[in-house]
Amino acid sequence: MRLRNQLLILVFSVLIPAFLASILAVWYVYKEEQAAQEKGMTEAARAFSLLVENELYSKAKILQILANSPALVRNDLREFYYYAKTMAPNPETTIILLDKRDHQLINTRLPFGSELPKRRPSNINEVMERYGETRPLVSDVFFAPVGKRYDFIIQVPVMQGAEIRYFLVMGVNVAEIQPLLVQQNLPARWLGVIVDRKGVIVARSREPDRFIGKASEDSVQKLFSSQSEGIVRTVTLDGVPVKTFFNRVTFSDWTIVLSIPEAELRRTPIRVAAFLALFMAILLGASFIIARSVAARVIVRMDQLGLSAETLGRGEEVWYQHQGLVEIDSVGDRITDASKQIRQSKLELEQRVAQAVAENERAQRSLLQAQKLEALGRLTGGIAHDFNNILQTLSTSLQLIPYTNDKSRIESLLATCEKAIDRATILTGQMRSFGKVQDTRLQTVRLTETICTAMPLLKSALPSSIDLVVQPDEALWPVTIDPLQFELALLNIVINARDAMVDGGYVKIAVYNKTILEPIGSLAQGDYVSISISDNGSGMSAEVLSKALDPFFTTKGLDKGSGLGLPQAYGFATQANGTLILDSVEGKGTTVTMYVPRTTLEVSTVHVEEGVPQKSSGRGTLLFVEDDSLVRVSVEPALRAAGFQVLIASSGEEAVAYLESNQSIDLVFSDIVMPGNVSGIDLARIVKSRFPHIQIVLATGYTETRVDMAGVRLLAKPYKINEAINLLTEAV
Repeated sequence: MRLRNQLLILVFSVLIPAFLASILAVWYVYKEEQAAQEKGMTEAARAFSLLVENELYSKAKILQILANSPALVRNDLREFYYYAKTMAPNPETTIILLDKRDHQLINTRLPFGSELPKRRPSNINEVMERYGETRPLVSDVFFAPVGKRYDFIIQVPVMQGAEIRYFLVMGVNVAEIQPLLVQQNLPARWLGVIVDRKGVIVARSREPDRFIGKASEDSVQKLFSSQSEGIVRTVTLDGVPVKTFFNRVTFSDWTIVLSIPEAELRRTPIRVAAFLALFMAILLGASFIIARSVAARVIVRMDQLGLSAETLGRGEEVWYQHQGLVEIDSVGDRITDASKQIRQSKLELEQRVAQAVAENERAQRSLLQAQKLEALGRLTGGIAHDFNNILQTLSTSLQLIPYTNDKSRIESLLATCEKAIDRATILTGQMRSFGKVQDTRLQTVRLTETICTAMPLLKSALPSSIDLVVQPDEALWPVTIDPLQFELALLNIVINARDAMVDGGYVKIAVYNKTILEPIGSLAQGDYVSISISDNGSGMSAEVLSKALDPFFTTKGLDKGSGLGLPQAYGFATQANGTLILDSVEGKGTTVTMYVPRTTLEVSTVHVEEGVPQKSSGRGTLLFVEDDSLVRVSVEPALRAAGFQVLIASSGEEAVAYLESNQSIDLVFSDIVMPGNVSGIDLARIVKSRFPHIQIVLATGYTETRVDMAGVRLLAKPYKINEAINLLTEAV
């Protein structure tokens, strides 16, 4: 078969399904347009019912306000009568007070003291039997004999303790509901109606004077009473076939009805579908004509391309003449230099493979080194607090020596340094007894930026056979974390996923906001940012899954893993006051989900200005709380030299006693980890709750408790004394 015929068959094979698809598309558009109209009208009926409910509820609120009138509490009916007249929404509104025997006591439509009607013309008693007496109720429409008009009433009980004392009733003219329909600006052929429980018309957008008070058809009444909302085809009282959308007003059990002529509902979908059908027909016809013309021109150019291919097959140099068709000319050009490009591509491919292998080996060595360093940090981290106190003592003493000419003072500072050095010698021998690292340098960030920063590192850890897909939410909540620990956790999880996919696959990182409504394990209710890392690797067995978070547990060879990857990620999540959940199915893949709590802090970076402390830079009374005597001895003179009036406390309990007895304290500078029942964080909470005018700065070299209190500044040990004084001066 010739290429021309094959191209024509191809065109028809495309156009015929396209034509059928066009017919289905037109039908689909018609149906979707109708469905959209029905949905829009259903929502309009629901919104209108809420509008009517708010109108009725606002009148009931007036009665509830009257029910709490002091005059009514005192049983001063005359005073209450005039108060009720002033509270009536308009002169046409009637306020009636009845006793429990249904006898009228006052009626604002009649002068006070006049003879009052003996019975009520409404069906409120039936409504009370149905719904009870203790809630606000709305009657159906009735003809008021006094006002000679159609009214309805709203009734609320007046309670005395747990018993009903009176009933307050508001008589409302149905004409007050009519403006709600008028405000909707319904098209002229549309019909809006409000009916009561019995199907009697309360308000109507067209000819209200003619139809208000008339009952709907029995079938429509039964439908409205059996369903709270819906769509039905009916005929209006003036004989127009319509599609009716109705919705019940919860407060009163009335029904909102929107009726639209069916011919008008069909008009818009038919127009849209007809326009789409015409457009598709024109498009298909033009496509066929163009395709046939293009096919003829392609045949001629393909013949020329075939000649060039024959020349290339004979091993001769090809001189291709351009035919004016980009795709065919491109093929001809590539045929011309095919052999040269093949050789060049082969060389480049070999170089890239060698480079990728070298980069992968370097990344593995770097990762192994990082895991070794992390293991070392786990073994030595617990000593950080005491060691940082030693560094603080040395740093402060050495910084103060250049600023004093007193020989005895210099000797005292040097003696303090010698004591610190002796203490450091003892501590270094105990470093193997400790094993947890705590980093106090936290930042409030949005994980979108942090993940973008880590992407080059994550991609370099994966071979080309594994796809890395990142799906971050665009509006992530801020979190307070150590960004470096977070990046390391991501890297450890991604590397585990890589090792589980020998034949390639994908790693997907999904980051999104999640509100926890029910506790999940140790995870409390609240707002969190969820980081989910999934792969389609080999997965884990139940036995391996139960031990996966144990430090140093690994299923890899001795030279391929340290067993600290997942434990590090778990440690990061728990230190961030969140958790890590591990889910894996053997043979199907693994999902690691970290939850980090949302923070109320602003995303920002705090910079502490450095500079030489001036003697007059500090002001006010400062309470310095530090359990380490060496730190107290070295830091106190510097604080005094800066201009602060310094009080010293060696424990949290002593600091609380100072705060309760001394009203002149302006600033508290406290260590976090201290012996006793009151830590630095406990002291900060006491200051924030009982002494809010006092500023507080916390300093520490190690703590297991997260500091997340607004207005509390942090200073990591060891710190330079000028940094501390500048921060304290700024805080006052």
